[in-house]
Amino acid sequence: MKQSRQENIIYLAAWGLLFAAPLLAMYIRTSGNDGHTFDWTEVMLVWRKFAVYLLLFLIHNFLLAPLLVHRRKRAAYCAAVAAMLVLFGIYQCSRPDHGPHGPKPAMERLGHHQPPMDEPPMAFGEERPPLPSDMHAPRNDHRVDAPPPFVGERDIVAFVTLLLLLGANLGIKNYFRSRHDRKRLAELEHENLQQQLEYLRYQVNPHFFMNTLNNIHALVDIDPELAKDTIVELSKMMRFVLYEGNKPSVPLSRECDFISHYVALMQLRYTDQVTITLHLPQEPPNRQIPPLLLITFIENAFKHGISYQHPSFIQVEVSVQGDMLRFSCCNSKADQPNTEKGGVGLANVRKRLDLLYGNGYTLDIRNDADTYSIELNIPLS
Repeated sequence: MKQSRQENIIYLAAWGLLFAAPLLAMYIRTSGNDGHTFDWTEVMLVWRKFAVYLLLFLIHNFLLAPLLVHRRKRAAYCAAVAAMLVLFGIYQCSRPDHGPHGPKPAMERLGHHQPPMDEPPMAFGEERPPLPSDMHAPRNDHRVDAPPPFVGERDIVAFVTLLLLLGANLGIKNYFRSRHDRKRLAELEHENLQQQLEYLRYQVNPHFFMNTLNNIHALVDIDPELAKDTIVELSKMMRFVLYEGNKPSVPLSRECDFISHYVALMQLRYTDQVTITLHLPQEPPNRQIPPLLLITFIENAFKHGISYQHPSFIQVEVSVQGDMLRFSCCNSKADQPNTEKGGVGLANVRKRLDLLYGNGYTLDIRNDADTYSIELNIPLS
């Protein structure tokens, strides 16, 4: 997995500032009036130490860290990092200046004292008078400088610095990896949401066409000319279903036209004993609504609310209140419930509403003894 551009920018900026720090410190020191001059030797000495850390960082960033962050090979990562730390410790402790306080002056390492510049030379055989510092120093005629310890203070600081550097690199990589995983998970959830919505929409279309074709079949024997006009209207509705139904949203005016045509087609099938009332906004606002969302409730009303023994009614109302769409559908109940299979069902409608709006909608269903009513409120986009 390639590193993100933001991650590389962070590394480049951090190392750039680190290597610029010696130059800034030298500039501040030489800008005063204390006689200091710009010394490139000191800057190069600091840069040489930084270069070792940079090399180890690059090895860890491009070779070792991916073993743990991307491939989840913990054993290989721990073994590789341990080997790198051992090699760094050997390198650090084998340097000439690895002692507890850095390199010592050459004369001090040899145990010699340089006489003061203003001290007069002594004649042959003449003993030097004791210095004031010698009056209080313990005599040690056999003093020999002890060798520096194998691990000094600076070695420990360098080792801890490397550990912090590797830890910071690992933390940044884990952050960007987790962010990438969250982004990918959101994309997968979105794709799954779209697939579920497509599945639910495809369930609506066959059910709608089946009911409409049954109506046309009934009209062929009753009124052939009216059946022809109905086929023309059906073609317009099919165009909406095929070309607009796959879109995430359609204008509210188009959805209202579709409902109006559907109710008109269904009304042709029934006598005056069925009262169908439809109230739609005369001038719908320029807002969006998911296609074929409301037609399911109207289909179920015609399917389960029409009785051939006594008068029946269906009342459908669509209104806009601010940013909310209010839909209500109330119908009478048939004497014998329609047990025909193939219906969409309210369970699928609820699932689609949950996928589209989450907790942003309200659906109130009342199943009384003689009537069945639904009230739906959804936000408009």
